[in-house]
Amino acid sequence: MGDSRRPLPQSESGVLAADAAGLALACAYSSSDEYEAAIIAERRAAGAYRGNQRPVALIAAAVIAILALVIALALI
Repeated sequence: MGDSRRPLPQSESGVLAADAAGLALACAYSSSDEYEAAIIAERRAAGAYRGNQRPVALIAAAVIAILALVIALALI
């Protein structure tokens, strides 16, 4: 039984396509520090590093509850 695989033709367009594929995989950043800075900037823009807002909301809810209690006691 013979091998049905044929060698792929090497043409100039194939070499150019291989070169273009290699360039497509090249990294756009010159160092890992530059890459990390870009990732952090992108995450900041998306809001990933915002401060925790829960304490402010909890304090606001407590103030509203106390005011409601004071008003309820004043009406009695």
